[in-house]
Amino acid sequence: PDLGRRFAERKRCADPECSMLMCRGKATQDFKGPDCRFVNFKKGEAVYVYYKLIGKSTELWAGSVGSDFGYFPKDLLEINHNYSNEELELPTDVSLIYYF
Repeated sequence: PDLGRRFAERKRCADPECSMLMCRGKATQDFKGPDCRFVNFKKGEAVYVYYKLIGKSTELWAGSVGSDFGYFPKDLLEINHNYSNEELELPTDVSLIYYF
């Protein structure tokens, strides 16, 4: 299907609103995203994960670094703490964008 501006049709979250933290990790290298939908970070920074895209773009997760929120490649994160073992599968929705 044509996803328009969305990277994936579905996502995994810890709660129905995708507002609870799923996990925290440490960046394994610097990352500078290609546009404003991505969060930038430096190696060693803490990254907090709110949801994981599934389907077409399984390599992207969404989370925050400091007060910035956005997508990043999951392979650049070394998970060091899980907040929830529950994962709900939900549709993505371009109208639900959280700004921190």
